[in-house]
Amino acid sequence: MKILVTGFDPFGGDKINPAIESVKKLPDEIAGAQIIKLEIPTVCHQSLKVIDEAIAKENPDVVLSVGQAGGRTDMTVERIGINIDDCRIPDNAGQQIIDEPVFADGPAAYFSNLPIKAMVENIRQKQIPASVSNTAGTFVCNHVLYGVRHIIETKYPGKKSGFIHIPFLPEQVITRPNTASMSLDTIVEGLIAAIEAIVTTEDDIKVTGGATH
Repeated sequence: MKILVTGFDPFGGDKINPAIESVKKLPDEIAGAQIIKLEIPTVCHQSLKVIDEAIAKENPDVVLSVGQAGGRTDMTVERIGINIDDCRIPDNAGQQIIDEPVFADGPAAYFSNLPIKAMVENIRQKQIPASVSNTAGTFVCNHVLYGVRHIIETKYPGKKSGFIHIPFLPEQVITRPNTASMSLDTIVEGLIAAIEAIVTTEDDIKVTGGATH
């Protein structure tokens, strides 16, 4: 099995992004799967172009994208991507897309086809906080979650893809009082656990991962 793991570059004024920093620290092989690491720009559409080119070149079985979710307290495995860009801030190209579809010809939403519940449980087995998330926001993270699923469904059927959000690093919250963070080593350990679940899980486990709001 070959897994393409993507991580965003810094955005929003931060000089570091735990997404690409954690992806860079992943081993080249996890549970027998070859790991291909890719930095992507925090830019709508350009991020998808970079991923699409990497899929064509590497022919991975799975694409797992990683993004920063500042303020979240745990590692969150995303369930769904929606077909909307509604950017609260400009992306790294300075564009602030508001209320436009990611793909005009795409459906309203795509579910991740990764074993999201098994991924969460495997991360928790490492004593790392994790949960299922039912919203990836409406910025470039959701753009990539939805967009990669659409690219796969329309160009590379049979492949799998999904998304994990991770908290800030400790050094990012020095001037953000009362904001959660997680060490880089812990994030890396959690990503390894999630990838192990992807490799070893054929049918996702049936445990609750829902929320009341």
